[in-house]
Amino acid sequence: MNGLPEALAASFHEGVYKCILSNPVSKTDGYRKMVLNRLPSGFQLEKYTEKQVFHETLTQEQAAAFLCAALQNSFRQYNAWGASREYQIRISAKGKILCSHKAISQQAPQAMQSHNRKKRYLLAEGAVIEPLVDMGVFTKEGKVVHAMYDKYKQINRFIELVDDEVDKLPRQAPLRVIDFGCGKSYLTFVLYYYLTVVKKREVEMVGLDLKADVIEKCNQTACKYGYDGLHFELGDINGYRFAGDVDMVITLHACDTATDYALFNAVSWNARMIFSVPCCQHELNAQMKSDRLSILTRYGIVKERTAALMTDAIRGNLLECCGYKTQLLEFIDLAHTPKNILIRAVKRAPSQKAPAGVLEETESLMEEFSLHPTLYRLLKEAGRI
Repeated sequence: MNGLPEALAASFHEGVYKCILSNPVSKTDGYRKMVLNRLPSGFQLEKYTEKQVFHETLTQEQAAAFLCAALQNSFRQYNAWGASREYQIRISAKGKILCSHKAISQQAPQAMQSHNRKKRYLLAEGAVIEPLVDMGVFTKEGKVVHAMYDKYKQINRFIELVDDEVDKLPRQAPLRVIDFGCGKSYLTFVLYYYLTVVKKREVEMVGLDLKADVIEKCNQTACKYGYDGLHFELGDINGYRFAGDVDMVITLHACDTATDYALFNAVSWNARMIFSVPCCQHELNAQMKSDRLSILTRYGIVKERTAALMTDAIRGNLLECCGYKTQLLEFIDLAHTPKNILIRAVKRAPSQKAPAGVLEETESLMEEFSLHPTLYRLLKEAGRI
C-alpha cells in the first residue's frame, strides 16, 4: 500500500504513548479493535474480540511492523496520541490513505500507568498459610518467595475455579469433600485452609491415596496444622465406599482410567460439585482408529493429543448426561506440564435437563473411532446413562 510506511513513520514515534486500530476490514476475523500502550520498555498489545482480550508485549520495532501489517490487511483506521498531538490514518475501501493530525484534546485517552497492576489473589500475601510455607511458596512472614511466584499463581488459579461455585453449596451442614489420589496433599491442605479460614465453612475432608507412608505423613501434617476436619485414608479409587452425602469431589492428576473411576464414584454419590484435572489419557489412544478420518490417527503426536482431547470431551458429555452442568476450563498445571484442562461439573437442579443429543453425539464419536471408554462402560452398567 503506497505511502503507508511513510504515514506511520510520521505518526508513530517515541513520543506516542497509545495507538488504537479500529474499523476492521472483516467483521468475521475475530478482532474488533487493537490497542498499543507504551510501557517503560516497548509496548503492550491488547487484542479485543467481542468477549475477550488477549495480551502480547512488543518492542518498538515489532510494534511498528505490526501496525503496518495490520493496516495493510485487517484495519482501516489508526489513531495515536503523543504528548501534544493526536494522529489519524484512515484507509478508504479503494486503498487511499488519508492522514491528519491536530492538537491533543482534553478527551484524549490517558497513558497506561502500570503494566503489572497488582492482582488481588484469594490466597493473599501477608497471611501465614502453613501449607504454603512448607511448600516453600511463602516465607514464614507470609511473603511470596520470588522463585515460586508461578506456583503461587497456579495454586490461586485452582482456588479461583472452586471459589466460583462454592458459595452455592448450603451452609447449614459441614461441607463433605473427597480428594482422590491426593499424593503429598499440599493442595489438599491449601484447599482446606481456604474453605475453613477464608470461606469460614465447617468442613469434613478425606484424602485418599494408595501409599501407606504418604497417608501416615499426611495425617501427621494435618495434626500439626490443627486441621481437625481433614484426615487421610489408604485406599483405591476403584471401589472406594463412602457413607453419607458428598458435596465436592476432587481428582487432580489421577492417571488414565483412575480419573474415570473417580468421576464414576462422584456421579454415584450425586456429588454436588466435581473438580478434575485428568492426566495420562492413554486408554483411547490405544483404541482409536478410523477409516474416514485416518488423518487424525496417522501421525503419532496428533493421535496422542486428539485422543487426550476426545477423552476429556467424552467425560464432559457423560457428566452432562448424568445431570451436571459441565465446563472444560484452562488450568495451569501445578507440575508445569501441558496437561492443563480442568473439568468442572456442577449438579443441575432436578428441573433442568441436559442439552439434547449429548449422549447421541458421544456415541457417534465412539463409533467413528472404535472407542470404548471406561467411564461410559461404568455408567452404562450402573444404569446411569
